[in-house]
Amino acid sequence: MGAAIPMELLSPAGGPEQLREAIHFGANAVYLAGRRWGMRAGSRNFSDEELARAVSYAHARGVAVHVTVNTVMTDADTDALPAFFSLLADVGADAVIVADLGAIALARTYAPQVAVHVSTQASVMSAAAAEAYARLGARRVVLAREMTLAQIAEMQRRVTGELELEAFAHGSMCMAYSGRCLLSAGLMGQRRSASHGACAQPCRWAWSLVEEKSGAVLPVEQGASASYLLSSNDLCMIGHLDELREAGVDAIKLEGRSKGAYYAAAVTNAYRHVLDGEDAGPWRQELDLVSHRPYSTGFYLGEPRQNPGRVDYRRERCLVGVVEQVSAGATGENGACVAAVRCRNRAEAGDALEALSPGRSPRSFGLDAPLVTNGELYQLELPFAVEPLDLLCART
Repeated sequence: MGAAIPMELLSPAGGPEQLREAIHFGANAVYLAGRRWGMRAGSRNFSDEELARAVSYAHARGVAVHVTVNTVMTDADTDALPAFFSLLADVGADAVIVADLGAIALARTYAPQVAVHVSTQASVMSAAAAEAYARLGARRVVLAREMTLAQIAEMQRRVTGELELEAFAHGSMCMAYSGRCLLSAGLMGQRRSASHGACAQPCRWAWSLVEEKSGAVLPVEQGASASYLLSSNDLCMIGHLDELREAGVDAIKLEGRSKGAYYAAAVTNAYRHVLDGEDAGPWRQELDLVSHRPYSTGFYLGEPRQNPGRVDYRRERCLVGVVEQVSAGATGENGACVAAVRCRNRAEAGDALEALSPGRSPRSFGLDAPLVTNGELYQLELPFAVEPLDLLCART
């Protein structure tokens, strides 16, 4: 065990299930969105009533809730913001993540006790910009994703006061500057605007050149495959957390509000262990098992290395079931227990599964009885103790 790294771990919660798993696996804070103004409009997200329940649930477990209100704002958007900010103040949200200057002003007026965090959509890359936002009431800046570690260290040296710095450490990256892309809206109309959270991700499509007269398709890359030169590699900084902290980063953010509960759990779990002082090597291997594109260190260590070849998602482990309850008194002397498990994907008797539990490495076991019906609750005898919200997974 090495020394713990004192940075806040901020995990994605695209819906209530992801929120519960992120908290269970060690997030210090979660970030989520209501039904509007979030940059992941396609996620499950939270109704007003669910926001209140989410904050109460998180606070009961010592976890902060940051609410994203970071789309590009129109007058229609800002007209509705006072009521939403008042709601966030009433339910006790800890912070709002905003980019629009009008939204910042409204947040300070209608939710003065809620901290303002400046979104990465604002592309803050200088101490001058960071301090300008601080004078408007911001407590934290989510740094532009294009910054190097050296640039972050220089900003941290220059900023004054108590302004906090937050940086992305893991997840999908956008080829546009801090995600401010016009490609989706340009190709598909404003209903699929990235700036309003509805990006169709055309940068992930295969692209080629077409000769106008003949219609001949000319590959951009040499060879027979199409080019994915607009598609960014995923970010993975689990092996460089000490360097992020030394540069002055106070909080690391895990991207993934469009991902499922297994992703939120597994990625949070890996980063929690390394932040708590464990070696990054085994947990980097764990991250290879979740759905991802090829990993890189983004801009942090210099110019990013990209792979313009085909970059489909890789996934080597899938979720089989979620532990909902452990029978009272069912834990035996050898640690065995009986668990009620909600089936999420089919598994057969004899399959090798792995249990993901907070605070320990994955544990393997053989499944004695099949799990065949999605959504059905099964009683399973397990050779070790588990807790509600632990996950049972299978290699794909």
